[in-house]
Amino acid sequence: MPGPVTHGRFVWYDLMTTDPDGAADFYSQVAGWSSTPWEGAQGEDQSGPYMMWMAGENAIGGRAKLPEEAIEKGAPTHWLAYVTVPDTEAVAAKTEAAGGTVLMPPKTMEGVGTFAVLQDPQGAAFCPFTPADGPGGEVAIPTEGSFSWHELYTSDLDAAFAFYSEVFGWEKTDAMDMGEMGIYQMFGPEAGDQFAYGGMMKQPAEMPGPPAWLYYIMVPDINSAAEKVKELGGQVFNGPMEVPGGDMIAMCFDPQGGAFALHAKSGG
Repeated sequence: MPGPVTHGRFVWYDLMTTDPDGAADFYSQVAGWSSTPWEGAQGEDQSGPYMMWMAGENAIGGRAKLPEEAIEKGAPTHWLAYVTVPDTEAVAAKTEAAGGTVLMPPKTMEGVGTFAVLQDPQGAAFCPFTPADGPGGEVAIPTEGSFSWHELYTSDLDAAFAFYSEVFGWEKTDAMDMGEMGIYQMFGPEAGDQFAYGGMMKQPAEMPGPPAWLYYIMVPDINSAAEKVKELGGQVFNGPMEVPGGDMIAMCFDPQGGAFALHAKSGG
């Protein structure tokens, strides 16, 4: 089992959506999540209550309405992941120095911590997060209902890996040569053995939009989950299909256009 780490853990996932109520109904049926309101103060940049996603008894993320100003500027429904760091302000400065962008400057919420919304030098958005009680803890092996894989599609694999390795302490684990599609580089925690958080690869030419992260939700059965996505007005744009090792995946859009993926363990 992986041991304690000081930073570089994926700890929270936010869905910014044009329809929070519709998203709640969709993901409750696809992922089995329930919802509960966050008891903290409503953020000044939110246009509605902040609701937390619950996988069983565990809070794994939240959802809020995408601000009208962002919609007017063309921002789509999207997922953002938060990764622990010792110093969010330092990561924001380092990102700018490396050619990235600060989309939202570091913000501190009392009792929660400090976070920011950034774009890496290739254009993919991510959130560094410094918890108020410190970023230590155990790396949990993913279970059903949790996010189990984190995949980056980027314009420059070597530069992207070097950037994230520096700010999050990630290390290379396995790699796969996918022929014309290039190398699929898996990565894991600084203190981890062969436990992997996800993978990075060069964005295929046919994939629209800028570089981006895609987050996988573990489900018990890939086929029934994929069918539920379509039944509820979402789209399955790749899969279901088997990946090396025997697991099954499917890449999807929710009804509001938010990209996510499904993952079932071998035999699921």
